[in-house]
Amino acid sequence: MTVSDTPMHLTQGAHVGISVSDLDASIAFYSALTGREPVARGTMDSEPFGRTQGLPNAKLRYATINIDGLGIDLIQFQDPVGERTNGKANRPGSMHLCFKADDFDAVYQRMKDAGYDFLGDDYTFTSGEVTPEAALGTKVAYFNDPDGTNLEIIEPQGGFAN
Repeated sequence: MTVSDTPMHLTQGAHVGISVSDLDASIAFYSALTGREPVARGTMDSEPFGRTQGLPNAKLRYATINIDGLGIDLIQFQDPVGERTNGKANRPGSMHLCFKADDFDAVYQRMKDAGYDFLGDDYTFTSGEVTPEAALGTKVAYFNDPDGTNLEIIEPQGGFAN
């Protein structure tokens, strides 16, 4: 794909869409994680919409949970049903959704106590590992949703990870 280097000025996110295998289970997971209930739920069955995504059809169920400044669209495709990606952080094309935590240590402990399974230990950026130096002290931890979508909690330092 060749793309022009002309700036498009897309500087504000609207939502992130996450394909899920069980909408009800994902609603429960993300509602517990965010403390928010869906603001919208619905169904769709549209060949034209499917074609916008390179699919022959788009029969789906969805729900949207809004967090401050971003919507999380949970989408269960019923036709065609997709295969699980089993995304890993180092695979090109994979992505993760990051949630800010004002008190990382307290949130991390509450999540551990509630049974969230972190992929590894929590981590604090140290000198010599990260630039800019303003990121020093930033704390992160990674976990997955029920379908393996990579998620992160972060307590940024020095303007890092707006």
